[in-house]
Amino acid sequence: MSTLSLLQLTKQFGDVKAVNQVSLEVADGEFLCILGPSGCGKSTALRMIGGFEMPSYGDVLIDGASVVDLPPNRRPTAMVFQKYTLWPHMRIFDNIAFGLRLRRLPKDQIERKVNDALTLVGLTDYGPRFPTQLSGGEQQRVALARALVLEPKILLLDEPFSNLDALLRVRLREELRRIQRQVHITAIFVTHDQEEALSISDRVVVMNKGRVEQVGTPTEIYNTPQTQFVASFVGTLNLLEGRTVNRADNMISIDGQQLCVERIEPTGDVLSVALRPEAITLHRETDVINALPHSNTLHGTVEDVYFLGSVVRIRTRLRDQFVNADTFNNPHANLPTPGEPVLLNFPPEACRVLI
Repeated sequence: MSTLSLLQLTKQFGDVKAVNQVSLEVADGEFLCILGPSGCGKSTALRMIGGFEMPSYGDVLIDGASVVDLPPNRRPTAMVFQKYTLWPHMRIFDNIAFGLRLRRLPKDQIERKVNDALTLVGLTDYGPRFPTQLSGGEQQRVALARALVLEPKILLLDEPFSNLDALLRVRLREELRRIQRQVHITAIFVTHDQEEALSISDRVVVMNKGRVEQVGTPTEIYNTPQTQFVASFVGTLNLLEGRTVNRADNMISIDGQQLCVERIEPTGDVLSVALRPEAITLHRETDVINALPHSNTLHGTVEDVYFLGSVVRIRTRLRDQFVNADTFNNPHANLPTPGEPVLLNFPPEACRVLI
């Protein structure tokens, strides 16, 4: 059963539709990420779910009942914002207890719930401290505890880790995923960070210019993008121009070199072709005997070699276009040098013709 349903959800500011007819079903206990660039409408959609923005059109249903006319405090949701929004004059315990006191819960029940929430986020003994005595990561944990203590049906998170350094973001998103699974809460997480979305979500919604481009599992979004925008926005991509050679046999050409793709769906002779760098195996011309059978091979010349830590990226010129090929860093590898002729080998299914 769907916990949350969005029906043609639309938000218009003047002549601009920030969110344009978004329909979506979110299952009970699902961790859903809304991914997209700045200004795509993802935060506006989240705020409409939480009641902080009124839709221009459409509806928000939770457990089959419309909540579009309810204020935020009467919805079974809780929001964790990008900014921690902790009251600096209150101790951590009181920050977390604030919403429970508004509900007039008994004192002993409030104390138990707050202590349980602090333990859940790994801050068991932090109740007596003030926010200024905590690091940024600890303050964000408090903000998460303050939301969870209300026991919402849906947890809404609006880029909660964007103000933190890279290593801390990784650690906290792993903690968030652990907590979400432990309490089995439905979570909707907004981010512009593709790695963040792919690493922690059950499904990803990719948005662009107010509309949903694609919905799918992280594997589906990355490996089988349905549009040119999704392919280029999620992950590193070679986006090449190709031409149809034989539609029946799924044959195309790139810079005059023929290759086979899984299928050709769009009409027209000029095609956009997506090819992930990690799907390519690079060979020296003398290594042609090692190339995989029943695969595509493009001839090119090494333009440059980039060291990216765990990955080495080799940029190769075909004729008019460039292709990046990625390989794991191996300190003992004998890498090709600029100007050296090479072969790029990849299976037909790695080469996708985009809409």
